[in-house]
Amino acid sequence: MLNKLSRRQRSVLFTSIAGTLLFVILSIVFWPSRSKQNYIPGEDIEGLTSDLRRAIPENHPNVQFRDATRETGIMFQHFHGERTSQLPEDMGSGAAWADYNNDGWEDLFVANEAGPLSMERNELDLSPAHSSLYHNNGDGTFTEISEKAGVNLRGTAIAVAWGDYDNDTWPDLIVTNYGENKLFRNNGNGTFDDVSSKTGIGGIDGFWAGASWGDFDRDGDLDLYICGYVRYEKPETSEATTQYNVEVPVSINPSSFPPERNLLYRNNGNGTFSEIGRAANVDDRNGKSLSAVWCDFDHDGWPDLYVANDVSDNVMFRNIEGRAFEEISRSAFVADYRGAMGIGIGDWDNDQDMDMFITHWMAQENALYSNLLAQMKWSPQKPVNKIRFMDESDRFGLGQIALDFIGFGTVFLDYDNDGMSDIFIANGSTFQQNENPKLLVPMKDQLFWNKGNREGFYDVSIVSGEYFNKEFGGRGVASADYDNDGDVDLFIVNNVGPGILLKNEGGNENNWAKIHLIGTKSNSMAIGAAIRLVAGDLVQIRQIGAQGSYCSQNSFKEIFGLGNRSQVDTLQIAWPSGLQQSYFNLQVNELIQIIEENPDT
Repeated sequence: MLNKLSRRQRSVLFTSIAGTLLFVILSIVFWPSRSKQNYIPGEDIEGLTSDLRRAIPENHPNVQFRDATRETGIMFQHFHGERTSQLPEDMGSGAAWADYNNDGWEDLFVANEAGPLSMERNELDLSPAHSSLYHNNGDGTFTEISEKAGVNLRGTAIAVAWGDYDNDTWPDLIVTNYGENKLFRNNGNGTFDDVSSKTGIGGIDGFWAGASWGDFDRDGDLDLYICGYVRYEKPETSEATTQYNVEVPVSINPSSFPPERNLLYRNNGNGTFSEIGRAANVDDRNGKSLSAVWCDFDHDGWPDLYVANDVSDNVMFRNIEGRAFEEISRSAFVADYRGAMGIGIGDWDNDQDMDMFITHWMAQENALYSNLLAQMKWSPQKPVNKIRFMDESDRFGLGQIALDFIGFGTVFLDYDNDGMSDIFIANGSTFQQNENPKLLVPMKDQLFWNKGNREGFYDVSIVSGEYFNKEFGGRGVASADYDNDGDVDLFIVNNVGPGILLKNEGGNENNWAKIHLIGTKSNSMAIGAAIRLVAGDLVQIRQIGAQGSYCSQNSFKEIFGLGNRSQVDTLQIAWPSGLQQSYFNLQVNELIQIIEENPDT
């Protein structure tokens, strides 16, 4: 047959056969060395981890985060006693900031786990570990008032979020649990009533995680989304698997348990809620959900919903004018099957669309989802009927550098007030210590400085305070300007460890503007309102209440860093009600309070 082929055809055939044989030989020869390149956390691999070392630029911010916990009077300790290697013990907890008494100072609520699930009821009642409300005294200190306020829960509290569900201007409080969820109504006099049963929020046992308030139908009152994690029951077996040379009991492995559904509570406007998760197609029964955010990703005026799932696909639901939700995870390129924990929302590249940062489990990298809305030439006159993202974490210094960490809480924050959103991550392992299985492996937290959309992010932890040299079991993190000095501070909840308040020192050397919105036609806390601020060549956007962190919630007062710019040229507010307000030539370095329909600031 070969004799029938031309010289050129025989040459091509022999070249193809030789190439195939060479490929097979090289594959056999080099296969052992290639297999050794499989990544093991902590190892240096040429071409992979050797690329992680980005030298910190000399012009990095001279800003320090100082541990101010004790001097402020906060003595929070998460968990009491010894853990018994059960999943609910290891997943909490979170914190949330809000001015619950409307005195102008940010107060703090921290969820807690009283102790191991093996505790008897009488032991539980006596546990010193309880959820805590800290009243901000306005002088740099806090007073713990949980018992007086009626919110000193003792159980397995996971997440917390403030939301004025009855629009009486006093922020109310949702606390999710391994058990029943609790809703506390703010009486306006420093006390709270448990209205869980009366409102329809209570009465459903489960393993509940993140909670997020949002007015999805824009009827002026807040609805509530609650993440269900897994349907946990203590296994009868003591079997374990080995992951990265560490023994992992089946009782702390989320893959051992089926997923729990998620809940969507529609506010009926009469002090009660109706659970419509399945009817609205957002119950996500296949996901093991830990965090969720409401955010208008396509700028059509309706808050969409994104859910971060552990060992299951993340999901995104597009809000179709408050009537229905369309699941668009794959078409939006965010159906990401990893171990997702926390969510940060912000416009990191200042292109005027909302991006996402997602923390993940070990060896999975974190994700920086850049919203492509601006690239699709969106404008109010030319709306885009789709949502698209691109994971640019490796390109901008946030991907491979996370391989050795397990990230939980995260927030976008402009900690140096230069007008670019930076990132903080609370890291904490879910691995037990080999030498002492009653404890989890601690980790260091990370702070990433945003040097702009050309260079991306740099890990500046090592030059940003002594705290970053310490290791904890990081879970929830929440940001606020607790001392009203114009820069963003942080509170971190550490599993089976201390809560820590980090005071920002130096961030307010740049100019800033703090925006506080009060809704009238919209919900009173202005959740879902969009802000656009212009100062010279700098344009920034925010959406009130969009940040999700992990089982936590940030302040509703937004701080915009301005660098050396000396005034706010334009401030535009788009309220959930549809009302639009604009202000011009505003002073810097002060609180700007805006009431819906009221032009006075």
